[in-house]
Amino acid sequence: MSKKLSIALSILCLCTYVLAQSPKRQMRAVWIATVTNLDWPSAKGLSTQQQKDEMIRLLDEFKANNINTVIFQARPCADCFYESAIEPWSMWLSGKQGVAPSPYYDPLQFVIDEAHKRCMEVHVWLNPYRALNYEDVSLFSKSHIFNKKRDMFVKYGDKYYFDPGLEDTQNYLNNIVKEIVKNYDIDAIHFDDYFYPYPIAKESFPDDATFKKHPRGFTHKADWRRDNITQIIKRLNTTIKSIKPWVEFGISPFGIWRHAINDPRGSATQRGLTNYDDLYADILKWLKEGYIDYVTPQLYWEIGSKNHDYKVLVDWWSKNSYGKNLYIGLFASGFEQYNGSAWHRPNELVRQINLNKNYPLVQGEMFFSASTFVKNLQGLNDVLKNNLYKYPALVPLNNDIKGEASAQPKTIYFVEDNQKRILNWDAVNDKLGKQVSYYIVYAFKGKDIGDMSNPENIVDVTPDNKLDLTTYCSKIIGTYSFVVTSVNKYKRESDVKTYLIKRF
Repeated sequence: MSKKLSIALSILCLCTYVLAQSPKRQMRAVWIATVTNLDWPSAKGLSTQQQKDEMIRLLDEFKANNINTVIFQARPCADCFYESAIEPWSMWLSGKQGVAPSPYYDPLQFVIDEAHKRCMEVHVWLNPYRALNYEDVSLFSKSHIFNKKRDMFVKYGDKYYFDPGLEDTQNYLNNIVKEIVKNYDIDAIHFDDYFYPYPIAKESFPDDATFKKHPRGFTHKADWRRDNITQIIKRLNTTIKSIKPWVEFGISPFGIWRHAINDPRGSATQRGLTNYDDLYADILKWLKEGYIDYVTPQLYWEIGSKNHDYKVLVDWWSKNSYGKNLYIGLFASGFEQYNGSAWHRPNELVRQINLNKNYPLVQGEMFFSASTFVKNLQGLNDVLKNNLYKYPALVPLNNDIKGEASAQPKTIYFVEDNQKRILNWDAVNDKLGKQVSYYIVYAFKGKDIGDMSNPENIVDVTPDNKLDLTTYCSKIIGTYSFVVTSVNKYKRESDVKTYLIKRF
């Protein structure tokens, strides 16, 4: 067998395997970072229309790759990409903190509206403690809480942070989350890996005075710090669910919890930072106690890495997710930032996604970050849209969030006009009287309903109660059965009670 033929057969086998295993529910998400204009907007001071156009281009690219979730950084540095009564507008919009977009619009609301039009979820990404990325406190707007309650903040390195040990900090963060969940139609609140800041060599985080004044019975500062974070995570989860019980709370931690050399529960890694010991984030406790709904460890290393082997870590997280939804954070930016050989031969992320298939508890991926993701480096987007993510996928259910099935459209019918074939159905609301999130249109050859768990049978997902099937119908001959279901805020799909048989 020739080498070229062998390679061709290997590719064919890979594609066949991927398509055969394509799940109907899978997390497919991309982080959109706003801090330092990393992803969006591309620069400070862009016009409102330029900002909107850039976001639409991102969302259209995501949709083309069957991405179903965006993680939008709405609070990068104690400032906002949304209308807030608590914090000022972000400096990454106009260039000056506290200045609203002009002409006015609400960026978060715009992202929600445009993403939901494309049947994508919006997870609102907040940084809980980072207050300023620079030493120059004149960058704070006059209305910023820093200028009203200076004692809530500490300087560490060249940045300013809220002091996590203060009750005032907890109350403040709780009000931030409460405002967002109450005012916006979001699908989740999302924190990344920044809790206590990453350690700076030969410099201690300046919280001795707070620990001395508010020890709460702790004698070891590290345990006290971990409890500070745990208490706010627990409280925020309660706040979120008390307002909108369908809104999830997810954490994307640094990829290593602890090393096995320090803790028998830890991973078979030996060097580098950990959540537990360096960032004071006890992720396993939050998972075990049910304080969060999903976890997305940032496994930003290659398969076979000496100190942080992706394979070792994905195996460890799959065994330590405590039944919570587990997604894997993948480093699309690694194609540009890493020099290792694995990142410069196609395609490390595809290898990682295929490896994930060996772990049934891994329910999808999140890619960091948007500006790199859309560049199609090493053909990543081509592989996704043509193979790995070829068919639409619903966001995974969260079994800890209870909810009834969505309402089923009662009437389905075709309207044929001007050579167009439009499938129509009754719009439905959920039990709360709210519009359902979106509809799913299936088509099966013959007079019976086929396999609804196979995404190959999904024609499209849409927020509307009609779908133009002219192109689709022109490619088929014979009798087909059409099914329309709805999906509600709890991600629950309706039960099938009616369907339409149509001959072409």
